[in-house]
Amino acid sequence: MKFDRNIRLALALALVHIFACSLTQAKTPDVETLLRQMDDYPHTKQIDAAQREVIDHEIGLGALQKVRGEWRFKHSERLSGTLNSYTWLIDNGFSSSEVMTKLLASVKDIDGAQELFSCDGRACGRAVQWANRVFGQRVLFGREDLQRYAVFALPGENAGRLLVYSAERTADRQYLHVEWLQIAP
Repeated sequence: MKFDRNIRLALALALVHIFACSLTQAKTPDVETLLRQMDDYPHTKQIDAAQREVIDHEIGLGALQKVRGEWRFKHSERLSGTLNSYTWLIDNGFSSSEVMTKLLASVKDIDGAQELFSCDGRACGRAVQWANRVFGQRVLFGREDLQRYAVFALPGENAGRLLVYSAERTADRQYLHVEWLQIAP
């Protein structure tokens, strides 16, 4: 009798553990799922998407600044792999900053996600340089005081860097740009 009770208790604890693990895994989305959710979000309209292989792609880990007549990141890293980039127009009275905040909250739920750098407003540097030199998307040029940028390192089998940039030109022209660099093995 006592032996049967211990077995049932052990099985019950094992089932509770399996259920708790499955809930934890269900709670932590992956990057591809988050990006698909952005397409399904009712206040976003994807206006650009691209995928390409990159070698020694520079990831900004600091503000853009002009050094000896040349625009550079204060700190950066160079990585190779597959770069996926997406740009969304934010509409229906929502701001790109609001949508970015929701996205970043989801990114922080990814197991092992580590924020490497973030900046807001003028602390990021010149908005025109972010739009044209860094992302090659002139529609991202907006007010410098309203721009936001964040970079995350994501571990695991799809290790990489997630870059998120929000730009606000006017109340009707607000954009969110995301780049997902899957690091080559």
